[in-house]
Amino acid sequence: MEQIMTRTIFGTAVGMALGFALIFGGFGPMLVVALFAIIGFVVAKVVAGDIDISQYVRGTRSNR
Repeated sequence: MEQIMTRTIFGTAVGMALGFALIFGGFGPMLVVALFAIIGFVVAKVVAGDIDISQYVRGTRSNR
């Protein structure tokens, strides 16, 4: 139940932010807010360990 409540609160917060951006800024700023919401969601998943990006961030090393 705790996980569902967290998702509900997260969804409500994102919806409110997008609504305010649409009302006060228009459609373009709403898209910017949505983009940053998606970026923040992905960063939170990476920090929580739900998404593994180690294969993308480690450098390529040559064996010379």
